[in-house]
Amino acid sequence: MSDELATAVTPSSENLLLRAFVDMADTLVDDYDVADMLHRLAGYCVELLGASAAGLLLADQRGGLQVAASSHESSRLLELLQLQTEQGPCLDAYRAGEPVQVDDLTAAVDQWPLFSPAALAEGFRSVHALPLRLRRQVIGTLNLFGRETGPLGEQQLRTARALADIATIGILQERAIRRGEQLTEQLQHALTSRVVIEQAKGVVAHAGGLAMEDAFEQLRAYSRQHNERLSEVAEAVARTELSPWRVLDSEPAG
Repeated sequence: MSDELATAVTPSSENLLLRAFVDMADTLVDDYDVADMLHRLAGYCVELLGASAAGLLLADQRGGLQVAASSHESSRLLELLQLQTEQGPCLDAYRAGEPVQVDDLTAAVDQWPLFSPAALAEGFRSVHALPLRLRRQVIGTLNLFGRETGPLGEQQLRTARALADIATIGILQERAIRRGEQLTEQLQHALTSRVVIEQAKGVVAHAGGLAMEDAFEQLRAYSRQHNERLSEVAEAVARTELSPWRVLDSEPAG
């Protein structure tokens, strides 16, 4: 990943970094949409860090991990594979509460005999997983997939950690920290919303003959144009209360 992530900081990248942090901070209001916030985070990781794909895993109320957001379908499927096989760098980062840096996946086939070949088959050559952690509490992982071998640069690593911290603080807001029951509810709502979003993506993709990523962008565009929460739009589509054709009429953001 060295070629992808060793890009020098330029004025344009500084502007994007500032925009990312302002945008993420703006989402941390009293009634923010966790699902949309996490998807934005995955997207910013790709733009800012040069990763080929990014995703997030969140712990559910029983402590098990589930896919909460992903920038590409390929990374989502790889994260699902890790959960199904109970092996991979993202799970190791969550269990240890420490970053896991895999500079070359070909050297990790023995360590993760099911995950590594699958990732290599998708064209990925390196993976970097960062825990979503506040003090001793780990609630998930931020995962970066690269198509080149090599480590994260120090600048990119600091940026990735800062973005992971923002996501963690956003989920573990003061009101949720004060009441454990509210925290469990919020995390579970984020995971439930993600399941509904995947269902809605499938409906829109089937109706429009689109790739899953394009169907998701249509859902996001519709929610923004109608000032509705992404999770609510997805639920309406999944329940057939909102026609996928109305979603397909929306203009994706440029």
